[in-house]
Amino acid sequence: MLGRIGTDQRVSQTCLQIRPARKPYAACIIIHSAGVRGSQFRRVGDPMPTVRATPKSIDKYIASFSPEVQAILKRIRSTIRNAAPDAQETISYNMPTFTLNGALVHFAAFKKHIGFYPPVRGDAKLENASSTYAGEKGNLRFPLDRPIPYGLIEELVKFRVKQNLLKAGGSRKRVAS
Repeated sequence: MLGRIGTDQRVSQTCLQIRPARKPYAACIIIHSAGVRGSQFRRVGDPMPTVRATPKSIDKYIASFSPEVQAILKRIRSTIRNAAPDAQETISYNMPTFTLNGALVHFAAFKKHIGFYPPVRGDAKLENASSTYAGEKGNLRFPLDRPIPYGLIEELVKFRVKQNLLKAGGSRKRVAS
């Protein structure tokens, strides 16, 4: 059984209710001016899905959060900037990203934590220091209800700079033919 359950005027989002044999779900098709952007499925009764616009800069990304989270994000940004002054700022995967000879680090704010990517690999000391913050997929999760380890973030960024410089410096050996 299909039935329209709502429209979100911000992005012209239309949802239809689907009632299979067991659990009702809603299918939402998100339509932007350029055409169909994507679809989402949710259980009926769950709140309408929200669509956050892709930020054009790190400043705009940070501005979209509460003042408390903005302060944390600004400090993380300056910590990364101090540890990697030559890194370029961009938005990738809808997250603030720093690049230097490739992707250096990404960070993002969530409801209860700050996510920090990519996972640490190749330094046992840093892996051990960051193990208390390890997420399910190897990323790091810094809970918002505890102090953010800015010193650890600085060490992680410096390590990633070294990794990227080694990778860019031609660490691959040529095979003689």
